[in-house]
Amino acid sequence: MSAPADEAAIREWAAARRLPAPYLARWLELGPEDRAALLETAVGLRMRAGQLIAAFDLMEEISVRDARPVAAILARAEVRRILDGSGSGPGRAAALLGALRAIRFPRLARATERITCEIAALGLPRGIRIAPPRELASGEIRIELAAHGSEDLRGLLDALSRRAAELARIADLVAGVGWNDDEI
Repeated sequence: MSAPADEAAIREWAAARRLPAPYLARWLELGPEDRAALLETAVGLRMRAGQLIAAFDLMEEISVRDARPVAAILARAEVRRILDGSGSGPGRAAALLGALRAIRFPRLARATERITCEIAALGLPRGIRIAPPRELASGEIRIELAAHGSEDLRGLLDALSRRAAELARIADLVAGVGWNDDEI
């Protein structure tokens, strides 16, 4: 795609989605390969303006930290898998944001993965859902019960009681207590 056609396509995409002017200006300031890669991603995933803004901010931060252009970030294997994968565009856009967050915040991604594994290892019955906060943004953990009748509820509560020590450990991990730097 030539530079004038590239710029026209970017402006058209931005106008159709009401992309704020500062983001359009930053997009147009990118080099030709980066502009084209970002446009291909935005169009291919049918991104909304908010998704593009979040992805663009993450990519700029990764670019500064790693001294790599946006096109190189979008060419990474874990990102290409999403861009070239199947599924709905909006679903792949959400997956892209998750992958970019993991690249931008690798320690957070490792901590989230560890907590998820520890929750799965509890082997709790259906009807109990343990939900750490999204992106570990707070120190709270949610435990949801879905019971059909008093007997079912008693069984779920008993299962939680038997795992109280492990649940307390997970709650401490979510709250940021008990981590060693070499663990994450």
